Amino acid sequence: PHPLLTNADALSSSISSSGCSRSPISHHPDCSTVSSFFQEQATVAAALFSNSSLNCLYSMYSISLFGIGSSSCPILPRVNFSTEQIARVCKTLEENGNIQRLERFLWLLQVSPTSSNILIEHESILRARALVAFDLGNYQEVYHLLENYKYTRNYHTNLQTMWMEAHHQEAEKLRGRPLGPIDKYRVRKKYPLLRTIWDGEEKSHCFKERTRSLLRKSYLEDPYLNPIKKCQLAQTTGLTAIQVANWFKNRRQRGRAAKAKNRQLFSLPNHSYFPSSST
Repeated sequence: PHPLLTNADALSSSISSSGCSRSPISHHPDCSTVSSFFQEQATVAAALFSNSSLNCLYSMYSISLFGIGSSSCPILPRVNFSTEQIARVCKTLEENGNIQRLERFLWLLQVSPTSSNILIEHESILRARALVAFDLGNYQEVYHLLENYKYTRNYHTNLQTMWMEAHHQEAEKLRGRPLGPIDKYRVRKKYPLLRTIWDGEEKSHCFKERTRSLLRKSYLEDPYLNPIKKCQLAQTTGLTAIQVANWFKNRRQRGRAAKAKNRQLFSLPNHSYFPSSST
């Protein structure tokens, strides 16, 4: 487990066994005890709450995930971790694909009185918010987060998929049927990729033009790369060695096909191409 999550089970058990009722927080007999315990570990441990513990907290604070409508809650958990620590937890949960825990973690960040700026201070947190919003079907929140913040190139592919898939699902909901290939093409044209999640370089045949240019240059120098050069070219282009090998193989096949076609053309009798010089 992530080092910041080591006390999560203890916290979850403590809250579950505290006998939380569905009464308002101001009337709860153990409210101050639970809130005090939150002071230390609640921020990160919320990511591991059981469903029963989470339901207890929802009723205590009268707040639902991504639907905070009141700022008058008398006692709220306090965030005592740095932005970097919180970002690492978000990244860990994102990479593990644990969306439910990520939802719970972000919920606690929202209700904490000390975390108002944390939610927009780090890219990992912004990506986590977008991922949770997408999972909940809150596509307007997804669009807002992707449109208004710039993201690292390493995450562009995943965020581009999220952007297009959100528009596809929204269009399917409006039309009441699955989208066909033409429908998806029209959606892509209507909602092009954002510069916040795209470097602006067009792709051709799945590879970017810069990548194709490097491959062509290397091919002209040596159509049969040895394994070492193949790995070096893969690192330069950002491709895998298998992708490089397949590209060279296909290029050699196209070259052989072109040569065979030329030989066939020039093997025909000369009079097929040139008028007779006899008078």
